[in-house]
Amino acid sequence: MPATDQALADGVRRRDRRALAKAITLLESTRADHRARADALLDALLPHTGNAVRIGLSGVPGVGKSTFIEALGLQLIAQGHRVAVLAVDPSSSVSGGSILGDKTRMEQLSVRDEAFIRPSPASGTLGGVAEKTREVLLLCEAAGHDVVIVETVGVGQSETAVAGMTDLFVLLQLPNAGDDLQAIKKGVMELADLVVINKADLDPAAATRAQAQITSALRVFGQQGNPAHGTAAPVMQASGLKGEGVAAFWALVMQHVEARRASGAFALRRQRQAQDWLWDLVRNRLLADFRAHPAVKRELPAALAEVSAARSAPSVAARRLLQLFESNNS
Repeated sequence: MPATDQALADGVRRRDRRALAKAITLLESTRADHRARADALLDALLPHTGNAVRIGLSGVPGVGKSTFIEALGLQLIAQGHRVAVLAVDPSSSVSGGSILGDKTRMEQLSVRDEAFIRPSPASGTLGGVAEKTREVLLLCEAAGHDVVIVETVGVGQSETAVAGMTDLFVLLQLPNAGDDLQAIKKGVMELADLVVINKADLDPAAATRAQAQITSALRVFGQQGNPAHGTAAPVMQASGLKGEGVAAFWALVMQHVEARRASGAFALRRQRQAQDWLWDLVRNRLLADFRAHPAVKRELPAALAEVSAARSAPSVAARRLLQLFESNNS
């Protein structure tokens, strides 16, 4: 590793915020030479990772994710924790740009030395999780942050991406959520390890109804809950704005984590996530190589036209393209 990159790794380990930001920028670069340096940096810091509680948090726009995270982060810092927030903003399908405004929505948390907030564009990545989020999470752990929160874009089936990289997946719902359980049909509820009815102070009666209805629905749709821990996901009320229920939320998080550690499920989940990450990268690279292959590039437009016009079955066209790819790489 070059001396400059070794100095960068040392800076991350010293909890230097500037070094951490520079290391993340290096990871997010698309340049081939930067990718090689980033890989070496990750390998050097890997022994210092894995000690944080990783929380995925999702919910519809307006549910108060940023406010809830700020309230939680400030309470955790008061208890001696160091908190990192990886906030993934939606990217425009037209311009590709993102607002990246999460830091401005967490004004108090963003100025604390014990906190690190990194907004990143989703850039069309499945599940609203930025492509480099897993790597950035490791860097934050190496920098001494013992709680890492991944705030994701929206809700839907693709939220399996964040559930597959964290220890606990949390879904925030509004007090009127119990009147419309469409999210359950999408499957996102079944991924949740914990459901929080946020903004419960706005309409306590509606929040109580929502809590009861979602609890009942989770038992029915989830066949007594998330198979990851064998029981129905707890449903609780909170108010991020007023800080109500935040301490109870953290107590439930630690209860969940400790139970999994005691059973051995925690370590197995981390191992499975690491293996899944490897295969995701392999699939992405193979697809990129497939699309860039000269023979495939020549034949792909005609194959797509044939499939679109129903003159060729997609399976037949796919096999033909794969044969071109494999015969030229054998």
